[in-house]
Amino acid sequence: MPRLLIATTNSGKLREYAAIFADLPIDLYTLSDLHIKDNVEETGATFAENARIKAEYYARRSGMPTLADDSGLEVAALGGEPGVYSARYAGPEATDAERNAFLLRKLEGVPFHARLARFVCVIALALPSGLIEFVEGVLPGVIEFEPKGHFGFGYDPIFYVLDEDATLAELPPERKNQISHRAHAARAAREVLQRWLAEGKLDL
Repeated sequence: MPRLLIATTNSGKLREYAAIFADLPIDLYTLSDLHIKDNVEETGATFAENARIKAEYYARRSGMPTLADDSGLEVAALGGEPGVYSARYAGPEATDAERNAFLLRKLEGVPFHARLARFVCVIALALPSGLIEFVEGVLPGVIEFEPKGHFGFGYDPIFYVLDEDATLAELPPERKNQISHRAHAARAAREVLQRWLAEGKLDL
């Protein structure tokens, strides 16, 4: 059966991808499954560049078709920050709570209607031959004035989704995983994988 490496050590991410790819005739592997412990430095200036760096590196390293993603939060009033620096915006050792507090301080005095933001996820699908395709998922929202909810992680407690009338951290994980930026990108990646299967590109 064709194989696909999901280039992550995040078990939550793997579960999300496994659910969306469940009916595809593909065996999924993680970096841990292949005993790959290399860390790739994400030096790109965009989500797509970082996704490309990881996908191409691990496709060459493993000799397998590889999926890698990069994602983060973009806040319009901050000129698109924190963007690719979302995970280290308040410093490399900051906790989720500290990152949220740091972002909220940056938006002090900004009214609700001007706190527009979006979560972005870019997925790169790479073959060892060098072929690569990108898909993107976006979830629009507004930055709340204070954290709300206990689900999720990262910026979820301050990311308010208008259609849900709740922050991501107030939504059950099952619902978040239906509407999230990563879910949208993964469904688009699924279409690429279906096409690659039909074209025999995954039969390595």
